[in-house]
Amino acid sequence: MINWSNHAKVCRAAAVLQDFGVVAYPTEAVWGLGCDPWSEYAVNRILHLKRRSVSKGLILIADSTEHFAPFLQGLDPDHLQRFAADYNKPTTWLVPDNGVAPSWIVGEHQSLALRITRHPLAAALCRAFGGPIVSTSANPQGLPPATTGIKVKSYFGSRIDFQTPGTVGRAKNSSEIRHLITGEVIRAG
Repeated sequence: MINWSNHAKVCRAAAVLQDFGVVAYPTEAVWGLGCDPWSEYAVNRILHLKRRSVSKGLILIADSTEHFAPFLQGLDPDHLQRFAADYNKPTTWLVPDNGVAPSWIVGEHQSLALRITRHPLAAALCRAFGGPIVSTSANPQGLPPATTGIKVKSYFGSRIDFQTPGTVGRAKNSSEIRHLITGEVIRAG
C-alpha cells in the first residue's frame, strides 16, 4: 500500500488547491473534484465544469474532526460525538449552518454537508492542504460519476489543473447523507 502522506503528487495537488486551482482525486467510491472552499473563483470553476447550480451546495471533506472545528461550533456534545464516530461506510453529515461557511458552499440550504474521509489519498490531500476541501463527484451533471482516472480525463481533459494518481476505495456507493440532529438518512449509501 502506498503511503500518500508527503507524496510528491499529493503535495503538488495541495499546492494547486492553495493557488485556487481545481484538482481531481479518488475518494471512497468515485473520483472527486476539489478546490479551496474559501475561494469563490475556484468553486465557480467546479460548478461550471459540472454544470451545477450554486444553489445545490457542496460537500466538504477533511481528514479529521479538528479541521471542521469552525463549522461545528455551537453543537452539543452528543451531536459532536455522532459526527466524530467511525462508521462502516462513508457518511456525509448535514450540520446546521452556523454562518461560518461561505454562501457558495451552503447554497440554498440551512445546513452544511461535511464528511471525514477515510480514503488514504483524499485524507493525505486534506492534511497537505491544511484543512477541508470541496468534494463533489467528478462528472458533468446528468452523467455517471467517474470511477477511474481515465474517465475523469474523458470528462474534463485539460480543464482541471491537476489530477492525482490513485484509485477509488472499496465503497460500492457514494457516501450516505444523514442529518446530524435527527439522524435521518437523506441519501442511502
